[in-house]
Amino acid sequence: MYSKLPNLVIAFHGCDQSVFDKVIINHEHLNASNNDYDWLGNGIYFWEQNLERAWQWANDGCKRGKINNPAVIGAVIDLGKCLNLTDGGSILKLKKQYEYFSLSMKILDIPLPVNKNVPNNTDVLLRRLDCAVIESLHAVNTDSPFDSVRGVFFEGDPIYDGSEFREKTHVQLCIRNPNCIKGYFAPIKKEEGWPIP
Repeated sequence: MYSKLPNLVIAFHGCDQSVFDKVIINHEHLNASNNDYDWLGNGIYFWEQNLERAWQWANDGCKRGKINNPAVIGAVIDLGKCLNLTDGGSILKLKKQYEYFSLSMKILDIPLPVNKNVPNNTDVLLRRLDCAVIESLHAVNTDSPFDSVRGVFFEGDPIYDGSEFREKTHVQLCIRNPNCIKGYFAPIKKEEGWPIP
């Protein structure tokens, strides 16, 4: 009953300049990601209210050779019916779906996918199990599909000794219904000498 979030959010997508040009100049939509390791299932990914994290991701992609010229696209998004994994009801749905999914895989004698990290990184970046469970929830929820998925991720090193706050903590959005995206924009820099309201 409360899965419709009643506000618009500003979010950011790190990418290559060529993607930025297609979206901002040519008015094309961003493409959905359909990897089996996507953290929140298949869809278009954004960092909610986090321009800095989007830039960091784009610059890291440049270092990995995946991006030639880093850029960031802003978006205004209505999350619609959201599988909001900061909400107890959505978490319970996903937990029950895991039970159903794991039982189905056992009956079919198929091993469960596994979440794992990549070499030289302590964060769990390949989320094959989470992706499979979320996608299986979407597959059985066809009468009232989710438009988006929202989750909090605690990533990176502690910001100081003994801290539970992490350097790369963020709220990530996965937009399944592209009509949730009300517009794209080129983020602007802060005007010096003026406060940010």
